[in-house]
Amino acid sequence: MESIGVLMPIPMSNYLERELEKRFNLLKLWTVPNQTQFIKDHAESVRAIIGNSSSGADAELIGSLPNLEIVASFSVGIDRVDLKVCKEKGIRVTNTPDVLTDDVADLVIGLTLAVLRRLCESDRYVRAGRWKKGDYKLTTKFTGKTVGIIGLGRIGQAVAKRAEAFSCPIAYYARSEKPDVKYRYYHSVPELAANSDILVVACALTKETRNIVNREVIDALGPKGVLINVGRGPHVDEPELVSALVEGRLGGAGLDVYQNEPEVPEELFGLENVVLLPHVGSATNETREAMANLVIGNLEAHFLKKPLLTPVV
Repeated sequence: MESIGVLMPIPMSNYLERELEKRFNLLKLWTVPNQTQFIKDHAESVRAIIGNSSSGADAELIGSLPNLEIVASFSVGIDRVDLKVCKEKGIRVTNTPDVLTDDVADLVIGLTLAVLRRLCESDRYVRAGRWKKGDYKLTTKFTGKTVGIIGLGRIGQAVAKRAEAFSCPIAYYARSEKPDVKYRYYHSVPELAANSDILVVACALTKETRNIVNREVIDALGPKGVLINVGRGPHVDEPELVSALVEGRLGGAGLDVYQNEPEVPEELFGLENVVLLPHVGSATNETREAMANLVIGNLEAHFLKKPLLTPVV
């Protein structure tokens, strides 16, 4: 398999790069000055693309690679891959579900606690020497708060399980009610938001879920509510979120994803009720290695004509 060209558009994982180089002809697109020419020069040899949450395979890239057979995404989300074109051309698509579920769900709880208990602001308070002048103000309890989850898939259910340990009632919205789930189901996101203290975005990004958290949802969540987004930035109408936080119409937010990463609205930087993370939901050594192994396993299975481990298309 050493002669098989595998195109990686951007850096993703040193471990993944090393393991791919042991098995394939890894083409690192970001290392060359003229990327368009590089793709033309290697078009015939590229049979696989490695994607992730930031870079995938659009119709133009797919069309420029006549021998492309598989797109293996180093992420669960595949919104950067043109699935329609892949289906039409018989190109296989895989992702990395399950292995990152725990990390992302853990982060939801961490973000929730950080926002409600003002952990980041309290840390700065101590470091600035202000504790000597008086105690930090009272914050908000997490235990017992109602947690509403948009998307009750693997990650959503893992979040629910963790929140239950804090005695939190759980409610959710999904495309349809899940008959084997005990949590309360709401038929619309505004209705879920109106009945939640914390609203967690954990669904896949699709045409239907883009801006699923809009002004109506934010206003329903209200000045005491907290929004946690570990899905994708475009799930949330970002200008509306910013104005609601600045104006005090929303109680707080914990964000790991943004509309135009790595750009983050500067209006949020001075707000103590907002915790901002640089899209690190699955960014632990253990999980990134497991994700890389799954990418490699899918590529090896495909080129050895075995069943894919985690097929999407």
